[in-house]
Amino acid sequence: MPNSTSILFVCLGNICRSPAAEGLLQHSIGAREEKGSIEIDSAGTIGYHTGKAADPRMRSAALNRGVQLLSKSRKITVQDLHSFDLVVAMDRENLADIQRMTPEPTAKIRLLSDFLGDEWPTDVPDPYYGGDEGFEYVLDMIEAACPSIINSIST
Repeated sequence: MPNSTSILFVCLGNICRSPAAEGLLQHSIGAREEKGSIEIDSAGTIGYHTGKAADPRMRSAALNRGVQLLSKSRKITVQDLHSFDLVVAMDRENLADIQRMTPEPTAKIRLLSDFLGDEWPTDVPDPYYGGDEGFEYVLDMIEAACPSIINSIST
Protein backbone atom coordinates (compact mmCIF):
# COMPACT_ATOMS: atom_id res chain seq x y z
CA MET A 1 0.00 0.00 0.00
CA PRO A 2 1.30 3.52 -0.71
CA ASN A 3 2.75 5.58 2.15
CA SER A 4 -0.42 7.63 2.40
CA THR A 5 -3.74 7.40 0.65
CA SER A 6 -6.93 9.35 1.27
CA ILE A 7 -10.50 8.48 0.37
CA LEU A 8 -13.62 10.61 0.69
CA PHE A 9 -17.08 9.02 0.44
CA VAL A 10 -19.89 11.33 -0.64
CA CYS A 11 -23.68 11.08 -0.52
CA LEU A 12 -26.42 13.69 -0.33
CA GLY A 13 -26.65 14.59 3.37
CA ASN A 14 -23.71 12.66 4.85
CA ILE A 15 -25.87 10.92 7.45
CA CYS A 16 -26.57 7.49 5.91
CA ARG A 17 -24.57 6.11 3.01
CA SER A 18 -21.25 7.97 3.14
CA PRO A 19 -20.67 7.72 6.91
CA ALA A 20 -21.51 4.01 6.61
CA ALA A 21 -18.91 3.66 3.86
CA GLU A 22 -16.36 5.58 5.94
CA GLY A 23 -16.97 3.34 8.96
CA LEU A 24 -17.06 0.06 7.05
CA LEU A 25 -13.86 0.79 5.13
CA GLN A 26 -12.10 1.86 8.35
CA HIS A 27 -13.29 -1.39 9.92
CA SER A 28 -12.10 -3.46 6.93
CA ILE A 29 -8.71 -1.79 6.85
CA GLY A 30 -8.38 -2.07 10.62
CA ALA A 31 -8.87 -5.81 10.31
CA ARG A 32 -5.90 -5.84 7.89
CA GLU A 33 -3.77 -3.78 10.31
CA GLU A 34 -3.08 -1.13 7.64
CA LYS A 35 -5.08 1.64 9.29
CA GLY A 36 -2.23 4.13 9.61
CA SER A 37 -1.59 4.23 5.88
CA ILE A 38 -4.98 5.56 4.83
CA GLU A 39 -7.18 8.53 5.66
CA ILE A 40 -10.91 7.96 5.28
CA ASP A 41 -13.59 10.63 5.54
CA SER A 42 -17.10 11.35 4.33
CA ALA A 43 -19.12 14.37 3.24
CA GLY A 44 -22.42 15.36 1.70
CA THR A 45 -23.28 17.41 -1.35
CA ILE A 46 -25.62 19.47 0.83
CA GLY A 47 -24.86 21.00 4.21
CA TYR A 48 -28.29 20.55 5.77
CA HIS A 49 -27.08 18.08 8.42
CA THR A 50 -23.68 19.69 9.14
CA GLY A 51 -22.35 18.70 12.55
CA LYS A 52 -24.89 15.91 13.10
CA ALA A 53 -24.10 12.26 13.72
CA ALA A 54 -25.13 9.58 11.26
CA ASP A 55 -28.80 8.63 11.16
CA PRO A 56 -29.62 6.52 14.26
CA ARG A 57 -31.01 3.73 12.08
CA MET A 58 -27.76 3.50 10.12
CA ARG A 59 -25.68 3.66 13.30
CA SER A 60 -27.75 0.82 14.75
CA ALA A 61 -27.53 -1.33 11.61
CA ALA A 62 -23.76 -0.79 11.41
CA LEU A 63 -23.30 -1.52 15.12
CA ASN A 64 -25.09 -4.85 14.59
CA ARG A 65 -22.18 -5.65 12.26
CA GLY A 66 -19.61 -4.54 14.82
CA VAL A 67 -18.96 -1.13 13.24
CA GLN A 68 -19.33 2.18 15.07
CA LEU A 69 -20.15 5.24 12.97
CA LEU A 70 -18.57 8.16 14.80
CA SER A 71 -18.20 10.87 12.15
CA LYS A 72 -20.13 14.13 12.03
CA SER A 73 -21.78 15.37 8.86
CA ARG A 74 -20.09 17.99 6.73
CA LYS A 75 -20.45 19.41 3.23
CA ILE A 76 -17.91 18.56 0.54
CA THR A 77 -15.63 21.42 -0.52
CA VAL A 78 -13.66 22.20 -3.67
CA GLN A 79 -10.52 21.73 -1.57
CA ASP A 80 -11.59 18.11 -0.92
CA LEU A 81 -11.35 17.46 -4.67
CA HIS A 82 -7.68 18.45 -4.52
CA SER A 83 -6.65 17.05 -1.13
CA PHE A 84 -8.13 13.54 -1.38
CA ASP A 85 -6.71 10.90 -3.71
CA LEU A 86 -10.06 9.22 -4.34
CA VAL A 87 -13.59 10.58 -4.03
CA VAL A 88 -16.32 7.92 -4.12
CA ALA A 89 -19.88 9.04 -4.89
CA MET A 90 -22.81 6.91 -3.78
CA ASP A 91 -24.98 7.62 -6.82
CA ARG A 92 -24.96 9.32 -10.22
CA GLU A 93 -26.66 12.45 -8.86
CA ASN A 94 -23.94 12.85 -6.23
CA LEU A 95 -21.34 12.22 -8.93
CA ALA A 96 -22.78 14.95 -11.16
CA ASP A 97 -22.89 17.39 -8.23
CA ILE A 98 -19.24 16.66 -7.45
CA GLN A 99 -18.15 17.00 -11.06
CA ARG A 100 -19.81 20.42 -11.32
CA MET A 101 -17.78 21.75 -8.39
CA THR A 102 -14.50 22.20 -10.28
CA PRO A 103 -13.40 21.55 -13.85
CA GLU A 104 -10.02 20.05 -12.93
CA PRO A 105 -10.05 18.04 -9.71
CA THR A 106 -6.84 16.23 -8.83
CA ALA A 107 -8.75 13.46 -7.05
CA LYS A 108 -9.98 10.45 -8.95
CA ILE A 109 -13.78 10.55 -8.79
CA ARG A 110 -15.65 7.26 -8.99
CA LEU A 111 -19.00 5.70 -8.16
CA LEU A 112 -19.12 3.11 -5.39
CA SER A 113 -20.65 0.73 -7.93
CA ASP A 114 -17.37 0.89 -9.90
CA PHE A 115 -16.03 -1.34 -7.13
CA LEU A 116 -18.92 -3.84 -7.36
CA GLY A 117 -19.92 -6.63 -9.70
CA ASP A 118 -22.66 -6.35 -12.31
CA GLU A 119 -25.20 -7.96 -9.97
CA TRP A 120 -25.38 -4.70 -7.99
CA PRO A 121 -27.23 -1.55 -9.10
CA THR A 122 -25.32 1.50 -10.36
CA ASP A 123 -26.63 3.73 -7.58
CA VAL A 124 -26.49 3.02 -3.86
CA PRO A 125 -30.10 3.69 -2.86
CA ASP A 126 -30.73 6.31 -0.20
CA PRO A 127 -32.35 4.43 2.72
CA TYR A 128 -33.45 7.58 4.58
CA TYR A 129 -37.17 7.36 3.77
CA GLY A 130 -37.41 3.58 3.81
CA GLY A 131 -37.44 0.82 6.37
CA ASP A 132 -34.70 -1.08 8.16
CA GLU A 133 -34.12 -3.38 5.17
CA GLY A 134 -32.88 -0.39 3.15
CA PHE A 135 -30.13 0.30 5.66
CA GLU A 136 -29.11 -3.36 5.63
CA TYR A 137 -29.01 -3.41 1.82
CA VAL A 138 -26.80 -0.31 1.72
CA LEU A 139 -24.42 -1.89 4.23
CA ASP A 140 -24.35 -5.08 2.13
CA MET A 141 -23.40 -3.03 -0.96
CA ILE A 142 -20.67 -1.13 0.83
CA GLU A 143 -19.24 -4.27 2.46
CA ALA A 144 -19.13 -5.93 -0.96
CA ALA A 145 -17.21 -2.93 -2.39
CA CYS A 146 -14.63 -2.64 0.40
CA PRO A 147 -12.24 -5.38 -0.83
CA SER A 148 -12.10 -3.85 -4.32
CA ILE A 149 -11.54 -0.37 -2.89
CA ILE A 150 -8.70 -1.69 -0.73
CA ASN A 151 -7.19 -3.54 -3.69
CA SER A 152 -7.41 -0.42 -5.87
CA ILE A 153 -5.39 1.63 -3.39
CA SER A 154 -2.94 -1.19 -2.71
CA THR A 155 -1.68 -1.26 -6.28
